[in-house]
Amino acid sequence: MALVALVNANMIRPAIAPLGLEFVAEACREAGVEAQVIDLCFAGTPDRYLSRRLAELQPELVGISLRNTDNCYLLSSHSFIPDLRETVATVRSVTAAPVVLGGAGFSVAPTAVLRATDADYGIAGDGEVLPHLLEALRGDRAMSQVPGLVWRDGDTVRANDPACNRVRSRPLRRDTIDLERYFAEGGQVGIETARGCDRRCIYCADPLAKGAVLRRRPAAAVADEIGNLLERGCDVYHTCDSEFNVSEEHARAVCAELIARDLGEHIRWYTYMTPRPFSEELAELMRRAGCRGIDFGADSGTDRMLRALGRDFTPEHIVRAVAACRAQGIAVMLDLLIGAPGESRDSARRTVELARECDPSCIGISLGVRVYPGTGVARCLPAAAPLESADGWWGQTTDNKGLLEPLFYLSPELGSPLEATDFLEDAIAGDRRFFFGGSGDDADYDYDDNQRLVDAIAAGARGAYWDILRGLRNA
Repeated sequence: MALVALVNANMIRPAIAPLGLEFVAEACREAGVEAQVIDLCFAGTPDRYLSRRLAELQPELVGISLRNTDNCYLLSSHSFIPDLRETVATVRSVTAAPVVLGGAGFSVAPTAVLRATDADYGIAGDGEVLPHLLEALRGDRAMSQVPGLVWRDGDTVRANDPACNRVRSRPLRRDTIDLERYFAEGGQVGIETARGCDRRCIYCADPLAKGAVLRRRPAAAVADEIGNLLERGCDVYHTCDSEFNVSEEHARAVCAELIARDLGEHIRWYTYMTPRPFSEELAELMRRAGCRGIDFGADSGTDRMLRALGRDFTPEHIVRAVAACRAQGIAVMLDLLIGAPGESRDSARRTVELARECDPSCIGISLGVRVYPGTGVARCLPAAAPLESADGWWGQTTDNKGLLEPLFYLSPELGSPLEATDFLEDAIAGDRRFFFGGSGDDADYDYDDNQRLVDAIAAGARGAYWDILRGLRNA
């Protein structure tokens, strides 16, 4: 039987279980391929541990998952590509087996990531097609017939269209990684109820990484998976869907299945959602199904900016969604995106005011828009003028082919990042419900090596990280 090694290269804290690798491992198993996960998250000396495990396994293929290209915050830009490059180099030093990259981080800029590393191949989108690559390497399938495959053809990098197949209809076994340890050190376990997003927000890379078609898992399979996790002592979850209610019908079906099995009283879960479609009835169903917190991608408090961002809701939908949650005792995080093209100080101030008036549990602010290839914001890049001299562009403005390194747009009307930060702090006026992403102080909700979160989880805190930080602030 063929053996592949799947490397989890994500080592940030708090620990986040690599759900994507679990899907890939299951697909390999069902195709008659043995998959062994080499998890670097808990390795004291990752390079040494990786080398030892590869020497023991002698795999036919080595897959490495890249969850994110960077931490996505203008105020504390941190690229993960150098670490990935080192991981690939370590693999190369131990084995001649082909190296294939994958994961959401790889999928947002596949050609650029492959060129930036010494990897042989990459799979953009659904990683479950990995067994097809093994067939191609053995000559049983053409490289051009492997969905999502990115590969080197001499000096050229070629890329196939990603797969957009139905996602797994059966529950995952969840036995390829140490989920109990992830729960103890990460405070929650990820669940996928649907994959992909058919929205057209100008900043979001999810349709690129996960597909622009929504693919729903059967509610019964989701409930089976949760029931199995509960038996293992993991009772707090976060959905990994782009937005749980992109299909309200699907959201209702999942909740109804959890309620029918009487799971809602025994579990807690958190999710990302859009303020529309969202109703009082759905809020009640979610509460009965065990939902304890919702992170709404509210983005802006003005009609003009919501339209500019490609959103299909209004400020009134945000107000009603928060009110519906409050009526059910569901905690609410409003995520705001300040500084997109067209943002003014007036629209930013009105956004802060609306968020405050809604009275959510807490409010997060992301300053500036991370620019990913293929998004609407990327189309705003100047065609001719040097980027470093153009207004509004911050971060890696030179030598950034493929937008692999952190590059952000911040509306010039807000000034520099420091000036925009000062302006927003003045507008917030000390309201401690607000968090700044990546600001490095008490208002920080950057989850990249956040020691306050690590300590809180070690002391027994569980749940979405924004809810844990809210609890710490209110203690």
